[in-house]
Order: sequence, then structure tokens, then C-alpha cells
Amino acid sequence: MRDLGSPDLATDRDAVRVVKDEVVAVEFALDAGVVVSSVGENRYARGDALVTGSDGDRWCVSRARFDARYRPFAGTCAGAAGVYRNVPVVVLAKRMDEPFRLARVVGGDVLCGQAGDWAVQYAPGDYGVVDGTRFARVYRPLGGLDGPRRG
Repeated sequence: MRDLGSPDLATDRDAVRVVKDEVVAVEFALDAGVVVSSVGENRYARGDALVTGSDGDRWCVSRARFDARYRPFAGTCAGAAGVYRNVPVVVLAKRMDEPFRLARVVGGDVLCGQAGDWAVQYAPGDYGVVDGTRFARVYRPLGGLDGPRRG
């Protein structure tokens, strides 16, 4: 299994720019704990968002990152459990052709992906692993000047 560590996808010629578009269900953690996602363990602190994606997979998002990246949807009040939609932000992604692992954050939980899954860099030092099928459904590549960077 290839260990990616904490890659800088901004310098990777095979990375593409994509935007996520997903409505998710959210609860906020009453205590610290661990949620097991399809790609590994996600440790969370009291107050962090516990997210259930459109495919039923669960993961956590730190409260500060959640507040910056998600907006209430369909009658949900900000900060309350309910339905949220992510803010469309350009992120970097790279399709992997072999099993791999990377850290969610430097020194944090290690996530594992399979061949065909995507390594995603949400911000410097902030990573995720997205299953290939889910990636095709939830992320869209950007065209034009912000489009895929190849060769």
C-alpha cells in the first residue's frame, strides 16, 4: 500500500480541480469519540459535526471547518442538527491507481483508499479519501482555466 503522507496536490500534475455538491444529514457530537467511515477511523471532539453523506457513509468535520464549509438547508437552523449543503469550494483531487493511505491532517487519523479511489486535498494539510463511485456522483470537474490540469 502506497503511503502518501500529506501530499501537496497543488504541485501534482495529475491532480484536477473539482467542486463538491452534496446535501448531508448532520448531528453535533455531545462528547469526543470516533466514527468509522468507509475509509477509516475519524476522531472527533465535542461539538464537531457528525455527517451522514447521501450514500449513507459517515464521517466527522471539525466544528470550525464545518461552520466555514456548510450551510443549513431545507428549514434547518444554523448550528442545529438537520440537513446541510456544502459551500461550493474548489478542491484538488487525484485518482489513485493503487491502494494508498494518507493522513486526514498532519499527525491525525490515517485513511485508506483502494485503486480507483481519489485522494482529495480540501486545503493545505486537510485531506480526505473518496470512493471512486461516490466521487463520480458528488464531485464535478471544473472546465476552462480552472479545469483539469494535465501534462
